[in-house]
Amino acid sequence: MRYRLTFVVGAVVGYVLGTRAGRERYEQLRAQAQKLASNPAVRNTAEAAVLQGRKSAAKAADTVTHKFGDHLPDALVGKVRSLRNGSAPEDDWGTSNT
Repeated sequence: MRYRLTFVVGAVVGYVLGTRAGRERYEQLRAQAQKLASNPAVRNTAEAAVLQGRKSAAKAADTVTHKFGDHLPDALVGKVRSLRNGSAPEDDWGTSNT
């Protein structure tokens, strides 16, 4: 309950401060965020992080498959195989992982 109250108080304070800052300040922050996102160093770092994450995920998937492959449900095994092949089917929510 304490965490909910803290979150609600934080949201209210953020809303009040945001409305006082107004549209002009919002536009300034948005322009700064776009400038940061277009910085080549930031883009290269983000791409490197994505590649490292994919490598780590593949390694973790291999480890899980090796240790628990015979004990995993067939539905999960099918999803892992489809993800490895790059042909991710739509999930139960009607969205894809592409």
